[in-house]
Amino acid sequence: MFRWLSGRGAARRDIERTAASIPPEAWARTLDSYPFLRRLTAEDSAALRQRTAWLLASKSFVGAAGLTLTDEILLSIAVQAALPVLALDPELYAGWREIIVYPGGFRIPRQDTDEDGVVHEYVQDAAGEAWEGGPVILSWEDARTAGHMNVVIHEFAHKLDLHGGPADGQPDLSQHRIAPGRWRAVLEDSYDRFCTALDAVERDIPADMDPESPDADAWYGQLPLDPYAASDEAEFFAVSSETFFVDPQPLAEALPEWFDLLRAYYRQDPLPPSALP
Repeated sequence: MFRWLSGRGAARRDIERTAASIPPEAWARTLDSYPFLRRLTAEDSAALRQRTAWLLASKSFVGAAGLTLTDEILLSIAVQAALPVLALDPELYAGWREIIVYPGGFRIPRQDTDEDGVVHEYVQDAAGEAWEGGPVILSWEDARTAGHMNVVIHEFAHKLDLHGGPADGQPDLSQHRIAPGRWRAVLEDSYDRFCTALDAVERDIPADMDPESPDADAWYGQLPLDPYAASDEAEFFAVSSETFFVDPQPLAEALPEWFDLLRAYYRQDPLPPSALP
């Protein structure tokens, strides 16, 4: 259905041909597979279909580690990746071509330099990765899951961040009425507040309990974001973005100013009016 077109460009005829090639039943099934997409109006669904077609026509999907890409995989990933730019210029995803998909988690070699200048090399397990000027790499096992976390939105939020410059949690605001200084101030304040909340939660975890075990989930569940958001401001933006679309209520209640800024940036409101803080 889509493989004949992937990566050949985003000419209008290609986009329209791709959109027309998506069977209505496949589109409905994909939307129904992800609860956060069920909130879309008919108008939003039609717009998302066009954004999805643009992405399929613009990017080259590559299966890795023996994964055979099916139409289900292509459509499922593309629709999730298209959601953040539903009301934005899709050219924010321009400048790179490939989406590499592994069957499951994959391993990435890392290199860090400590304060003493010693270089440490190690391998890190990953479900997703977004390279500056390079591909987005995804685990299909994780991308297909409709849970509270969303690796596709997370990695494509990194791409939006990188389009604005270095990965620092501040995307390109040139097409928004959002002052960069205000974004930075709200981002830093919200990040600090989240880190403080995480510290408090970790202090409350019993000393005889492994904080990395499932037993600690009840404590971390008090937070509006996954603890990984405390890694740095770039990860805070990416985790906040996936939460904004997938499970927005806790974020709106805990960090309303940050939530409002994300709502203004994405030009979408994932909450019904009655649920807004």
